[in-house]
Amino acid sequence: MNRRTLREIAAALVVVALVGSPILLVNTRAQHAPAGLPDLPSMLSATPGVLGVETARTSSGKMVIFAWFENKQAVLKWYYSDAHVGLMQQFGGGQRRPGGPLAGVPDDGQPVLAIASVTMPTVPQNGVLKAATTQIAIELYAPLPGGIAAGGRFAPSSVTVPGLIEVPVSRAATQ
Repeated sequence: MNRRTLREIAAALVVVALVGSPILLVNTRAQHAPAGLPDLPSMLSATPGVLGVETARTSSGKMVIFAWFENKQAVLKWYYSDAHVGLMQQFGGGQRRPGGPLAGVPDDGQPVLAIASVTMPTVPQNGVLKAATTQIAIELYAPLPGGIAAGGRFAPSSVTVPGLIEVPVSRAATQ
């Protein structure tokens, strides 16, 4: 890489830091989940084919879990796990996707990112999570080509991202 590219990367990092710093100050760490909420990050991490799990709390109060799966088959291992089946029974209302789970997800061996978000404005009473929950969503994503990572990545390094430019921070900072 030439010096100009490295300077542009460094400038982009400074802009990201300036724009993101107020959010980082407010949300320096994800708060612990309310009492009675199962330890989903640990359950997910123990599932074969899970590449990594991160948690966060958004400025609007959502508790978020990011789980990277090796492929569609790994997602299905979690989907059919006792822990997930129990949660579906508690929250799902019996609705199932026509064509089965992940019917629209290609079985092409590519990684899948699942993002689960939950909003609980009140503490669950007597373990009744559904009554305390005002929002829940599970969304699936796949890596797109491109992007840049300086000094590390949000996704686990085992997640392949075509065209991702990875730059060590020490190199970017000294140019």
